[in-house]
Formats: sequence, C-alpha cells, structure tokens
Amino acid sequence: MDRSSSVEELEADRWPAPPGDSTTLVRSVHELRRRAIKDLSVEGLRRLIAQDVGLRWLLPVALEFLRDTAPQEAAAGWYDDDLLSAVLTRREPVWRNAPELARHLDGTLRMLTDLSPYIQREVDDFRTALSDVL
Repeated sequence: MDRSSSVEELEADRWPAPPGDSTTLVRSVHELRRRAIKDLSVEGLRRLIAQDVGLRWLLPVALEFLRDTAPQEAAAGWYDDDLLSAVLTRREPVWRNAPELARHLDGTLRMLTDLSPYIQREVDDFRTALSDVL
C-alpha cells in the first residue's frame, strides 16, 4: 500500500463536502480521509477506525504501530489506549475477513501487561468472539 495516498484515493470514492450543520466528528472524518495515510496522527487513525472508515488500509497501519510500541507500553505498566480500543472493538466480520490481522493483533496483545479493566474486557471479548480464528 502506498502510504502517501489517502483513504479517499485508495477507495476511489470522493465524498461530497459534509453539510454545513455537521458535527465536528463528521467534518473531521471527511477531512482525515482526504489526508495521506503517512500524515495521519495516532488520534486521526483512531478516529477513522472507530468510525469504520478505511479499515482495509488503516487496520494494518494501526496494528503495526501498536506492535512497534507494545514493548515500551508493557515496560511502562498500566495500559489504557484509545487506538487499541478502537481496533479491538471493530465488528467480528472485519476480523473474520482478515484472520491474519486478527492473529497479528492477538500476538501484540500477548506482549502487553497490566491492561486497564476496560481494555482487558475488550481483549476478552475479542478473543472469545474469534477463538476459532486465533
């Protein structure tokens, strides 16, 4: 995947401008999906993933980031991460359609320690729903 492309370019689907009375979230999602993937912040990734936008391209990027930062996060202790939560809470069919990504995420989760109770519940739900895939 070319990370200099945007989700909009990769999907070849230009959304019209959001209505003038749109929420900040809607305006933000429209703007973020036009930004090159390499220029998205972690918060931008989280926001798009949480809205199920561009998952085909963004989940691998998010999983790579989570894997790269897992050792530092584990060493720091208490782990409560919005990007991880957004990734974990995608619907089950997303993971069933990309089992290699589900296994990648599970491997990263095994690197983490001292998860917050909220994240641990999401991990447990993820693993329960996908136990046959993992």
